[in-house]
Amino acid sequence: MRSAFALFLTQLLGVCLLAQVNHALAGAHVFLYLGGLLIVYSALTLPWHAGLAASFLAGCACDAAAPVPFGTQALLFAAAHAILFNLRDRLPRDDTTGRVIIAVLANLGLFLALSFLLVGRAPDPSSAWLRLFADLLASQVFLALVAPWYFALQERTIEMARPFTGWR
Repeated sequence: MRSAFALFLTQLLGVCLLAQVNHALAGAHVFLYLGGLLIVYSALTLPWHAGLAASFLAGCACDAAAPVPFGTQALLFAAAHAILFNLRDRLPRDDTTGRVIIAVLANLGLFLALSFLLVGRAPDPSSAWLRLFADLLASQVFLALVAPWYFALQERTIEMARPFTGWR
């Protein structure tokens, strides 16, 4: 469970950094969504319970800062974690390129699911789709650029969280 907590700390750092990037991009009317990036590493590397806990808590952290009903993203992250966990034996999970592709696809699924759930709350839902498409495109490009760094951070954090076994 120590590795799940360490991974959750990296996810929380990712949420905070993403909030700062979104704040900086607010003047350009661009919103980045990286939910797929937050859950991929936990779904592909951790055991079921530890990964699910980390993914669910990351969703709660995203819900805390988003104007959505609390628990929406947490449940979506848990569902995406369950799908990826069940597919992980068939996915290329050992190399960074495979993880980046999986993160892009997971981000696409989460973005579309969240958009379909919440587009009805917009004042004019029909005009929101063009803006959502632009945000999705920007999010996917940004995710592909930062994912290798983020996966390296998570991998190093998991290594540091392992119990100390003695001097080498």
